[in-house]
Amino acid sequence: MRRHRGDRPVGGARTGGGQGCGVSAVGPEDEYDPLTDPLPPGELGSPWFRPTGVPEEELPQQPQPVQQPQEWYDPEGYQRDWYVQPEQEPAPQPRPQAQPRPQARPQRRPMPDPQPMFDPAPAPEPVPAPLPASGPLPVPDDETVALRTSDTRRAAETPTGPGRAERRRAAKGRGRRRPEPAPTASDTSAPAKPLSRVEARRAARALKDSPAVIASRAIGELFISFGVLLLLFVTYQLWWTNVRAGQQANQETNKIQDGWAKGRTPGVFEPGQGFAIMHIPKLDVVVPIAEGISKPKVLDRGMVGHYAEGKLETAMPADKSGNFAVAGHRNTHGEPFRYINRLKPGDPIVVETQDAYYTYTMASILPQTSPSNVGVIGPVPPGSGFTEPGRYITLTTCTPEFTSTYRMIVWGKMVEERPRSKGKPDALVG
Repeated sequence: MRRHRGDRPVGGARTGGGQGCGVSAVGPEDEYDPLTDPLPPGELGSPWFRPTGVPEEELPQQPQPVQQPQEWYDPEGYQRDWYVQPEQEPAPQPRPQAQPRPQARPQRRPMPDPQPMFDPAPAPEPVPAPLPASGPLPVPDDETVALRTSDTRRAAETPTGPGRAERRRAAKGRGRRRPEPAPTASDTSAPAKPLSRVEARRAARALKDSPAVIASRAIGELFISFGVLLLLFVTYQLWWTNVRAGQQANQETNKIQDGWAKGRTPGVFEPGQGFAIMHIPKLDVVVPIAEGISKPKVLDRGMVGHYAEGKLETAMPADKSGNFAVAGHRNTHGEPFRYINRLKPGDPIVVETQDAYYTYTMASILPQTSPSNVGVIGPVPPGSGFTEPGRYITLTTCTPEFTSTYRMIVWGKMVEERPRSKGKPDALVG
């Protein structure tokens, strides 16, 4: 409730808008009131309190300088990484100034209600966007966490350190205890404590092999060597001897045929000299016949040997009566008689000489007999089924296979003598 002085209230507004005489609400009337007194000409009012309803003139807008991108920090004081630069705030536009009023008696205006003062609205947070394909990344602030203006020189530098994710994790992990580094090879290879003399002797004794170990190793090496040698021997006997004997037998066959072609007169044959060729069509055997039964000169060379020495001398195919006996290997060294046990009575056996073909037919077989039984190659061999002298043939070889314990005997009887001028016999032609 205001008090009145005379006809108007004390401290009330004077007619015409001025301050009344006497005491005002703030102080004496002669004191300056910044809220109610008129503004001096050419000056603007407070930026927070503007009079309303006063015409304002438009002022030319001045271009604002482009602000440099600022670095952003989160409330904890660490640098925040953004995929894009923060959006620039729009430059504040200058407020229009009020037109100067004419120099007249200032009038008092009612004081407008003060508007609340607010802090400037914070800039909106930029929306993360995909990282551009190229371009330098901002340099992390490793100097201070205080707010500062952007350093364009540092931002332009090309980062050479770890990537953004590593920097973010490193920034969040500051202050934490770092894990201990793993021990390196140099740390683990540190020289150990030297051993004492007793310990060194024990270590040296432990490193040495025991006699049992040495003996087992020696025995193992011997067995391995023996196995290798045995394998080589078997390969030599079963494969190489046949290869080599076949080559030598073919050479001797060609030599015999060349001598026949040149018309050489046959005489007394020397040991090891070839003089005839034997054909066994059923077994597909064609083998030269040489004088004698020497292993190195005849049998081991893949040929068939004629019994012609001492008590074992036998007849020749051209003789009118007698037993033409020959020997050959059953296994290895060409093995010409390996399958004579497959012959049956009546199977032909042909002996070719320089003058004629002598054809025999298989008569009987003695599967096994002693090597000392020389009667099997006699003129009338016992057990052959022959009862009187004639022109016979006897094939002898070792048995069982791959041994020479016994002898196998095959007998045959001549059925045809055909001169070479009449051509080959039917047994060879068919």
